[in-house]
Parts: sequence; C-alpha cells; structure tokens
Amino acid sequence: MESLLGKKEKEEKRGINKVLIVGILIGIFLIAGAVWLLSLRPPANEQMAQLIASAYHEGTPEFADLSKDIIISTDSKTVESPTAFGTISMYIYGTIHNKGPKTIDILEVNAAVETQFHQTLREKRMLVVPRQQPSLGPGETIPITLTIDGFSKDDDRANIRWKVTAVRARS
Repeated sequence: MESLLGKKEKEEKRGINKVLIVGILIGIFLIAGAVWLLSLRPPANEQMAQLIASAYHEGTPEFADLSKDIIISTDSKTVESPTAFGTISMYIYGTIHNKGPKTIDILEVNAAVETQFHQTLREKRMLVVPRQQPSLGPGETIPITLTIDGFSKDDDRANIRWKVTAVRARS
C-alpha cells in the first residue's frame, strides 16, 4: 500500500519478545527458590515446641524462682459473646507484670475458666513471650488477650485462673 506521500509502508512481522521471556523465566526461578527456602524451615508448631522445651517447667527450683516474680491479673473488661452455633465465646483481657530483676525471654501461661466450686470448664495455653513481645524486662507490663470458645448458656463461668506453665530468663 502506498500512503498519501507516495511511500510504501513496510509490513513488519512481530516476533516473540525475548526480553519478556527471559524476565518470566527469572521470575519463575526466583519464586521456586523462595518456596524451596521456606520449605526448609520447620513448622511454627515445632518451633514453639522447641522453645517451650528449653524453658523451665513446674517442679524445678528455677521455675519456682522465676514464676514468683510474674504477676498476672484479669482486667474487668472480659466479654462473653454468643456465637451463631448457640455457644458462648469468652474474650479474656489481662496484664502480665514482671516484678523480678531478670528479663523473661520465654513465658507460657494457662488461662482456665472455672465454676464457683473451682472445677475447670475450659482452659487454654498461650505462648506470650516471644510471640506477643520479644521479651519482658524487669518492671515491664504487657497486655494479654485470649479467646476461649465452646461454653454453653448453662455453664457456671464464675472465675478465671491464670497460671505460669513455662518460663525462661536470660542469664
């Protein structure tokens, strides 16, 4: 075809863009490498189990020494909420205070909802340090929130008990 100016236009055949292909291949290799590196890490549950295994547990003198300096209190804003399945969920708010001289780097606590006769209805363990905060220094206070599900309307939810189940401090 000739244009108005009388010049013949070149008809170009478009080929495959080699730069685009190279970019796609590099992207695929980068994503595959990231997935491979992430697959080498142990699962989060296994990492937490290793952390808790390295902490002091009830019955050891170190546990008794460290746990006496940890004060856990329940805030007055604990909420009971009905669910769509007819059960009740409790949102428990509290604070943890380290009154001791050592920095806590692992802290696991257990919260139990009890009846007025001290029978445990439901309980839940939670790794607070290092999950919520990297460490709990001397004199520091951190908030804690946890949810316990599955209560019936007839349950006598009279009291909340906190207990330190595992603790470790920096040397």
